[in-house]
Amino acid sequence: MGVLSWIIVGGLAGLIAGKIMGKGHGFIGNIIIGIIGANIGGFVASRFGLGQVDGINLTSILIAAGGAVILLALLRLIRGKQ
Repeated sequence: MGVLSWIIVGGLAGLIAGKIMGKGHGFIGNIIIGIIGANIGGFVASRFGLGQVDGINLTSILIAAGGAVILLALLRLIRGKQ
């Protein structure tokens, strides 16, 4: 995947994760959370044989969003509920 693909998938995944977790992070924040989430989600999904983040498609966005939700949940645990 190219840089533009990571930005698009990351932005969409971060937006979805923010809506699920009930907190917005802004445009750049969504992209960063989504890209980190794509790495987490890709690692977890590949271990379970569910696929991988490999382009701009629904499966990649859902895997990245799942990883972003995991990331936000871990951050919430570490920082405490605000």
